[in-house]
Amino acid sequence: MLPALYPTPGKTQDLECGRSRPQPRVVGGSDAMLGDWPWQVSLHKYGMQICGGSLITESWVISAAHCVVENGTVSPPEEFLVVLGLYSLDLIQYQGQYRNITEILIPSNYTMPHLGSDIALLRLAEPANLTESVQTICLPQANHHFPQGASCWATGWGDIQEKEWLPSPQLLQEVELRIVGESTCQCLLNSNGPFNETVQLLPGMLCAGFKEGKKDTCQGDSGGPLVCEEAGQWFLAGITSFGHGCARRNRPGIFTAVAAYEDWIRERVSGASFPEQPEPVTPDMPEEPPNNCTLALPQCGSAPRPGYWPWKAIIVAPRSNPCHGVMVSENWVLAPASCLLGLQDLNISNWEVILPNAKSVPVIQVTLNNNHTLHYGYDLALVKLEVSVNLTEETRPVCLPQSYHYFVPGGHCHLAQWGPGVPLSVNNSLLEAEMMTAWWCYCLHGEELEEVPIPGMNPRILCADYQEEEKSSCWFGSCWSLLCQESGTWFLAGVSAPTDSCLRPRVFSPVQLHDHWMRHVTLTAYLEDQLAWNWGTVVDERLCPPKADYGACGLRPEVWEKSNPWPWMSEVHGTRGGACIGSLVSPGWVLAATHCVSRMDRKQKSQEQLRLLYPKIERREDPFAGLHSSRSSGLPGCNRVRTHCQVSRSVISIRSPNSMGSNHSNTSLVLLKLETKVESSPSALPVCLHSGPAPTETSCWVLGWKDISNRVPLAVPVSILSPERCHCFCKKNALPSGTICVQYSKEIEDRPEMDSGSSLLCQEETGVWVLVGLSLKGSQQLFAPVGTQYSWISQIVEEASFMTQFRFSPVLEETSGLCPPDLSSSAILPKAALLLFLPLFLLLRL
Repeated sequence: MLPALYPTPGKTQDLECGRSRPQPRVVGGSDAMLGDWPWQVSLHKYGMQICGGSLITESWVISAAHCVVENGTVSPPEEFLVVLGLYSLDLIQYQGQYRNITEILIPSNYTMPHLGSDIALLRLAEPANLTESVQTICLPQANHHFPQGASCWATGWGDIQEKEWLPSPQLLQEVELRIVGESTCQCLLNSNGPFNETVQLLPGMLCAGFKEGKKDTCQGDSGGPLVCEEAGQWFLAGITSFGHGCARRNRPGIFTAVAAYEDWIRERVSGASFPEQPEPVTPDMPEEPPNNCTLALPQCGSAPRPGYWPWKAIIVAPRSNPCHGVMVSENWVLAPASCLLGLQDLNISNWEVILPNAKSVPVIQVTLNNNHTLHYGYDLALVKLEVSVNLTEETRPVCLPQSYHYFVPGGHCHLAQWGPGVPLSVNNSLLEAEMMTAWWCYCLHGEELEEVPIPGMNPRILCADYQEEEKSSCWFGSCWSLLCQESGTWFLAGVSAPTDSCLRPRVFSPVQLHDHWMRHVTLTAYLEDQLAWNWGTVVDERLCPPKADYGACGLRPEVWEKSNPWPWMSEVHGTRGGACIGSLVSPGWVLAATHCVSRMDRKQKSQEQLRLLYPKIERREDPFAGLHSSRSSGLPGCNRVRTHCQVSRSVISIRSPNSMGSNHSNTSLVLLKLETKVESSPSALPVCLHSGPAPTETSCWVLGWKDISNRVPLAVPVSILSPERCHCFCKKNALPSGTICVQYSKEIEDRPEMDSGSSLLCQEETGVWVLVGLSLKGSQQLFAPVGTQYSWISQIVEEASFMTQFRFSPVLEETSGLCPPDLSSSAILPKAALLLFLPLFLLLRL
């Protein structure tokens, strides 16, 4: 008789829990009807809605542990307030029952949501008044099985998208989700996650959502219910816990599986209802292998054929030039705001958007960027179409990057028209590009000593490297967008300002900086997770070295030191044959040794006689592995991104100190003016120039050709000798004033070819390379100094990058003031030196 008079803990009248008015429901992310979910509660802290919860008895609410834990400690109960029977957060003062909390219980092993046990029990200070809009939910027994594929519902007042608050009047939201089996869920969570991070699905966790995404719980829904209906009765299957963002593709939400905590709840709560699972139980949908699940593919960014962009959109307005943009969802287009400024007084109903296949759709709304300025990075507007476009292979949106997107260096990119103008007729291959590393981008175009962003940091600029356009192609004044491909899917990476020359832009403003604005306005834009994470273990250097007066020079990152071509090294070719080495000292000038030019045809200097070839590089699948110079000029396919052609320029003027009528005695150097400037890039970048007297007793490098016929670059370490030791090479009066002498290490067998114009380079301690001298004719050890020609070079080449402050590495080995023995045989020794050696000779004869 006792059990009948005194119900055991966890037992109530089972049929009273989990009852809701039967009515048809709208699938996915919609307003609930008043009274639909009577067990839903709102948890407030300091007067703000922070989480949801479910009423399980008149005196207990169940929620998530992370809602009540702060800094590893359970917050005091008096900080919280529970509101029951609430429908609209805007009308909270007129709705619901308010209850204080007197006790909070969480599992002893709870630490973080992704480590499990994310469940909490909250005791109400006063029992709830059960009404039509305030009811309890049924709890599942430990053996209760929610089959894979079962349709369940999640509710709450959380964000309707990532970082997008529920708009007024903030009505309770409902969304239908499907139970995802453990094996399939784990496979999805392991698939190409951000920074290759994965989540381990632990016992006591439950998955729900869709592979395609689009429907999910979000921030603010934590602690709220996931309920499943069985035989007319609703059971609390899960408690909203955590997830990778909200409603992302292949990222189902993670819930606390309530059934796993039956014993823990029964021990602490009297009166909770655990009905038997109704029969029959719906069978599971087939599970997928744990490591071989079928992933949902992006619905955006798919191009049916090369050079065809299904998201291309042209905005047409009366008395205005066509404006090129991109479709970012079924009913929104992104375009430069400057195209539309000044047209606000026109009837917007006369505007239309032309989509691929000549589809024309009227415009009903234009929204400027909330931080809009005329700066190209914020010159953005979203244009809403009157009707949604049906997605096909020929018409679909481009993918947009999330804020933390990291475009992998060497990734395949493409330039597309952006902004006003008629469609351009351009060779499609000329618009192919590669993503530069962040180090190169920031050091070439950013501020001095600027910190370079690493993966996960929002970039301020993006840079692309591309093949040079043909002379006949001049796209002056055009804007461009940068599209980059990842795993076959195209993302809109950035947009550019109009170029100030015929060259296309290298710097783009990242679109990802505006992900929140685009998500807030459109609600339907296709913001996708990153798809390519194969950059390996190499990261960019964090700081850029100091710049010279006219920008970056002498840059050569350590990760490329063993194989990257020297980006300022050039080949100087004469019309009658022959080749020599030159150094790019500014975008429009090359410095070379006089004897290289004098042996070529120097008549009619204004004609095309000399050409400069800057070696490009071939990037393999791993952008940091196996880089090597590519002599692909004139080869089939050299206009492709993966096999760069070389940059070529004609020389229109040859200048020497004597040509200026000066009294310069050193005529060993000559300046070559290029027909058009070379745009700075990792493959063609000016070297820094040394100013002042040549450094002595310094470790440097001689850069030349190992074999003049094949022209393979060879860099050999040397030591710069003091003036006293320099005279060991020839008679004192025979050396030109200021001549620099170097000593090769005995272990070095290969030396640069003698008469090709080798250069002497020293690396400053910040990593910048500085040109110190050019080789004299017929010598591998003697060099004409660059620093003594500072006034002449700077007068002709305004953009020459002279370094005024520098620190070079000293020679580590101690050196004698006498002539090096390995050089004495080829040098004419001064008489003083011979006298010093005479006693030694006599001693050896004894």
